Amino acid sequence: MEAVQWLVLVLGSAAIVWVSWPALQDVHSHGFTRFFAWELILGLFALNMPFWFATPFGARQLISWGLLLASLVLIFLGVRAFRRHGEVDARREDPALVGIEKTTSLVTTGIYHFIRHPFYSSLLFLAWGIYFKRFSWWGLGLALAATAFLVLTAKREEQENIRFFGQPYRDYMQATRMFIPFLF
Repeated sequence: MEAVQWLVLVLGSAAIVWVSWPALQDVHSHGFTRFFAWELILGLFALNMPFWFATPFGARQLISWGLLLASLVLIFLGVRAFRRHGEVDARREDPALVGIEKTTSLVTTGIYHFIRHPFYSSLLFLAWGIYFKRFSWWGLGLALAATAFLVLTAKREEQENIRFFGQPYRDYMQATRMFIPFLF
């Protein structure tokens, strides 16, 4: 890797550690596994940085840009729904939660009507969008590992949400998919 790629990796990792530090104290929290998903996606980004704009209208690049656009749309819709209906309360005591996640109301409208985890779904699309910039065995390994950590993170968060919201969250889980509307 080039010096710029290493710099992105080191500075990005420092930022991820800073944001994740409280969650890293609890190995059973969703924030602990989310940390590894973020790190793997960052590693994939650093690995594929030189190929970001290579053959801009090639099939791989078009698929990549489509996945990256879907990632942006999902994060936008998730934040919008949380801000409108989440009733964020900083007093919610859970070190694994960051800012907007400290909701005290179960959000089931907007994008949350279709999927339970638009933020993790966004990261899933981001990881695979970055992977499609350039196929490699290293990249495939990082994308698959990030996917596994995102699934594990979502499952851990669901257990936390069941503890906080109870039966309404169980009912919500029965009515929605985890990451991709109508599929998964």
